[in-house]
Formats: sequence, structure tokens, C-alpha cells
Amino acid sequence: MAEEILLIAGVVIAVLMIFRMYVRGARCKSKAKLHGKTVIVTGSNTGIGRATAEDLARRGARVILACRNQIRGGAAVAIVQRESGSKNVVFMQLDLASLKSVRSFAETFLKTERRLDILINNAGVYMQGTTEDGLGLMFGVNHLGHFLLTNLLLDRLKECAPSRIVTISSYLHDYGNLDFDTLRIHKEFGVGESVVSVFQIYSHSKLCNVLFTHELAKRLQGTNVTCYSLHPGAINSDLTRNMNKMSRRLLKPIAALFFKDVEAGAQTTLHCAVQEGIESLSGRYFSDCAVQKVKAKSKDDAVAKKLWEVSETLCSLS
Repeated sequence: MAEEILLIAGVVIAVLMIFRMYVRGARCKSKAKLHGKTVIVTGSNTGIGRATAEDLARRGARVILACRNQIRGGAAVAIVQRESGSKNVVFMQLDLASLKSVRSFAETFLKTERRLDILINNAGVYMQGTTEDGLGLMFGVNHLGHFLLTNLLLDRLKECAPSRIVTISSYLHDYGNLDFDTLRIHKEFGVGESVVSVFQIYSHSKLCNVLFTHELAKRLQGTNVTCYSLHPGAINSDLTRNMNKMSRRLLKPIAALFFKDVEAGAQTTLHCAVQEGIESLSGRYFSDCAVQKVKAKSKDDAVAKKLWEVSETLCSLS
């Protein structure tokens, strides 16, 4: 009986190990070194953003941790420096919920840094709220703040080409839809505080990421600057820190077994940032370190163009 129990336990452990390997997903295969290159990673004080920063610093890049909270950002600098063995890691304050802060960050960066080779739009929120500019928080942080940041830094990226822009989206973009009348009235692509409403609004913001990248690639043709959006996988990180306590408790055991850890979750971001030979795939959407097909609504030229034009107006760029 004891032997049978041990055998069953061994089989269960083996199955779980195989399953965990599957959950971890594909890994970035590039061994590219980034000495002399400069990278910005937004939202990099925690989660996959910090894991991404650690890897890029390990490759020799100068890494700018663009984060809202100065104390947490400073602590993250120490962690990234320790884990990567590189001292070429610095914090710069950036609050994507404030267009004024985005402009201030870009101005400071352009004055103090000579290069920008990779911009990683990683930061994101999953909660209702309002930005400093009166916009929905998820639309403002997940899309519009990054839209403005990217546009303000585009000339430097072009000067340093070949360069890349990587925007973290989610497979939840499949559940998004952009109603511009709703945006005009409510300053957000959805309304409501229910679990379903918050899920839908987050999904809308992730669709914005994919459409933004689709349109950006068109506008970057001939510049040697390429761009990619991606789904990092279901990540056991603190993106859900703003969920209610009950939801977090229910999710915790599921996340521990079925979700990727942050190091595994950073792999597709790294693939899009450094993998050689993907330049012809600019504007495309990736998951598990491979390009993926998307639904028609995620590559709709007219909707992508309208989103760009509306975003320009909201950022006073047009």
C-alpha cells in the first residue's frame, strides 16, 4: 500500500511539473547584448516590468525605471542593480495618470539622456478611477499616457534607429470594443463599478493597445523604428492588487498553480524588445514569443486611425 501511495504521489508530482513547464510558456531565445543602448520600462518597480528591467540591465543596457512612486522606484533600482549586477539603472518619476507628468518626464529624459533604443510601455492598472485630466483611469493610464509618451519620444527613437517600441496588451483585448460616443460622454470606453463592468473597461483599454500599435507601425514605415504589442500570459503578479479582498483570496490559489511567475511573464516582452529578425512583423501582436493572428476588430484600419486622432486631440497634439 505504501509503495502504491508513493507511486501515485510520484506520478502526480511529475504531472504537475510537466504542467508547470507548459504554464511557463516559451522563452526569449535571443542572446543579444545591449551595451551602449538605453531602455525605458514604464511601471518597472514591480512585476513583469521589474523582471524585464533586470534582464535588459543584465544584457548591458542603461535602464530607466519610469515609475510613479519615488520610494518604490528607488527600492526597485536597488533590486534591479543587485539582481542584474549592473549599476547602470536609474529611476525617473512618471505618473501616466497625469499628462502633465508625462510631458515633464519626456522633457527631463530628452535633456539628460542622449539615446533611446527601446521603449517598453509596460505599466497598467485594473481598477476604476479618474486621472488628473478627468479621464477614465484605465483608458488614461493603459492607453493615453503611453500614447503621449511614445509620441513625445519618437524623434529620439528615430535618431537612434534601429529602435523598438513594445506595448504590453492582453488577450483580453478580444473582449474589448471601442464606442467613441461613450468615450466622448464619459471620458472612458465604459461605465460602471461592477466586476463585469471593470473587466469590460480593462478589455477596452487593452484593445486600444493593439490598435495603437497597428496604427503606429503604419506611421513608422521607412524609419527603421518598429513596434509590437503582446500578451504576456496570465501572470501571478500584483496587477490585481486593486481587486477587492474576496476576489484576491479566491484568485490566489488559482494563480499559484496556473499563472506564470513574473520572470516567465517577461519573456514575450523581451522577445519583442531584442529578438533578431522580427522587424518585418512591426505592428503585429505576439504571445508566447510568437506572432499571433488577431480578430478583424483588432486590426481595423478605420478604428485604429480614429483612436489615434481622438488620442491626439485629448493630448493636445493635433
